[in-house]
Amino acid sequence: MADSSFDIVNKIDRQEVDNALNQAAKELSQRFDFKNTGAKIEWKGELGVEITADTEERANAALDVFRDKLVKRQISLKSLEAGEPQLSGKTYKIACTLQAGISQEQAKKLGKLIRDEGPKSVKAQVMGDELRVSSKSRDDLQAVQALVKGADLDFAIQFVNYR
Repeated sequence: MADSSFDIVNKIDRQEVDNALNQAAKELSQRFDFKNTGAKIEWKGELGVEITADTEERANAALDVFRDKLVKRQISLKSLEAGEPQLSGKTYKIACTLQAGISQEQAKKLGKLIRDEGPKSVKAQVMGDELRVSSKSRDDLQAVQALVKGADLDFAIQFVNYR
C-alpha cells in the first residue's frame, strides 16, 4: 500500500483579504467616530497594507477594524504583521504585511515537533515553502494534524493535499 500524505502550508486567500480590506475601508468612511479623521486603508504592493489616520489612536482603531474584518473572513491574524504607528508629516501610518509560506526555520521547528511528539511511522520533509507529512497509516496522519493544531505556533497553518 502506498503512503498517505498531506502538506502543511501557510497560504492566504488574496481575494478574501481584499474583501476584508474593502469592508474595512467602507466602515472607516461611514462610521461616525472616523468622520474627518483622514482614516483610510489601502494596498501597498502585493502583500502589503497601509493604514493612514490623523492621530495615533485613530490609526490603531482603524487597524482593529481591519483585524475584525479579517477574522470574520476566516483569515488568521497570525498572517498579519502590523508595525507601530509612524508619524509621517501630519499623519500617522501603520505598515502591515501579510505572511505567506512557511520559512525554513518554521518548517524545521514543525518537523522537530512531529519527530519528537508524533507517531514514529510519520515522516516529514521540507518542500520549498511547505512541509509534506507522510505515513502508511492515515490514523497517524490525523494524529499529527491534531498535534500540530494543538501546538502554540507563531504562524498560521493549513492542511492541503490530503491523500
